[in-house]
Amino acid sequence: MTKIGWTVIIVLGIVIAVLSWLLFKAPAPVSAPMNNGNATTTPPSATKPFESENVRIETPRSGARVAQTFTVTGEARGLWYFEASFPVQVRDANDNVLATVPAQAIGEWMTTEFVPFSTTITISGGYSGPATLVLLKDNPSGLPEHDDSVSIPIIIE
Repeated sequence: MTKIGWTVIIVLGIVIAVLSWLLFKAPAPVSAPMNNGNATTTPPSATKPFESENVRIETPRSGARVAQTFTVTGEARGLWYFEASFPVQVRDANDNVLATVPAQAIGEWMTTEFVPFSTTITISGGYSGPATLVLLKDNPSGLPEHDDSVSIPIIIE
C-alpha cells in the first residue's frame, strides 16, 4: 500500500473511534422511580414552588398529583394580566387541551409587581395521567412578540 492509503485508513480509524466514543458517552435515559404500591412518593421538585421571572406557582407544585378538580394559586407580574385575568390551560401527554380557564387577579393588577391569582380547574372527560399545566400571558394584541408562558408537569388522578 502507498503512503496515502495508510493515511486514509488511519484517519478513518480515528473518525470511527471518535464517533463511537460520542455515541457511547451519551447519558443513559433515567426513568422515574416506580411506586411499589406500599408508599406514596413525592418528586423532589414537588416540594418547592415553581418560580420564573414573571410567574410564581404556589399550587400545584411541579410533578404533583392532582384530582380532576384542583386549584391553581400563585403570583404573576401585572403585565401578564389583561382586564385582571390570564388564561390557564391543562394539556394531556399528547399536547391536547383538556381545559382552559381564566386565572383571576386578587387585588390591583395594573402594576409591574407580582399580583396574587387563583383559579379552579375541572378536567372533564375522565382523563387521568401525565399532563402539563400551562399559564399563558394574556396577549390581546395577538402579536407573537408579546406571547409568553410557563409550564409545569402534573399528574391527574
